[in-house]
Amino acid sequence: MSIPDYISPIVGYRVWTLSTMGLKSLCGEPWHPRQPLAARCRASAVVGRAEAVHDAHDVPQANCTCGIYAVKTLDHFRSAGYERFGICGEVFLWGKVVEHELGYRAQLAYPKNFFLSPDALPFTLAEIQSRLNMLTAYRSDVFVADPNGNIRLWAKDSGYDAAGLGYLIERSKQDHDRRQQERTLKKGDRVAILGRGIAVVEHVDSKWIQAVVWNKCELRIARKEIVWDEGNMRWETSHSSVSQTKPKVMSSACNTDQTGGITHGLHQQ
Repeated sequence: MSIPDYISPIVGYRVWTLSTMGLKSLCGEPWHPRQPLAARCRASAVVGRAEAVHDAHDVPQANCTCGIYAVKTLDHFRSAGYERFGICGEVFLWGKVVEHELGYRAQLAYPKNFFLSPDALPFTLAEIQSRLNMLTAYRSDVFVADPNGNIRLWAKDSGYDAAGLGYLIERSKQDHDRRQQERTLKKGDRVAILGRGIAVVEHVDSKWIQAVVWNKCELRIARKEIVWDEGNMRWETSHSSVSQTKPKVMSSACNTDQTGGITHGLHQQ
């Protein structure tokens, strides 16, 4: 898809949502790859009068609200909070264009480029690749809107950019290291023993952990049986994985059955 060379398109700023079906306007209008979006007037659906609808070639009208919207400046785009709604970028506007104080309404439009917020990027390279594949179908440049300067990820003329790919790889590595640090089981962490209660970790090695329940029962749990639950944001293990080593404080509240499993002292969650 190319912009007609016998006109000078106007460039504005706008936001899209992205799903498995591609880009959409915030109102749900789909934007198809390599195909300009042509404005349609839906005034009759709003005001309930058939005569309010004008022909497609007349869109947009100065006295109507129809047309494809974009704002004039990046400062206004950001100050209005549009960035939080989805994927931001510049857009070509051409055909008939109605100018307003802060923006435009156009007859035809197509994305010029996309700017992806680092905070909005998926964590894994596979997820990022999936998102990029949908965006590159539009043959529009793709950047990361990094605070230190925009980083090109993909160019319509040359494909993936080495600097952009390096940025994604380094970011993914840093995120992986951070998440691994957060998920390293250590002394003082709490482990939910499902259906029973919460144990506090006192010692960790490569095979076993020692934990205490209610400061009374010392437990031993195989390290491989403890998993991080992303939904609950906590360490968890099953009751069958737990064995008691000795009472930390002598109490009848902490007993074991014949298999070594805890029968008392673990309060119901």
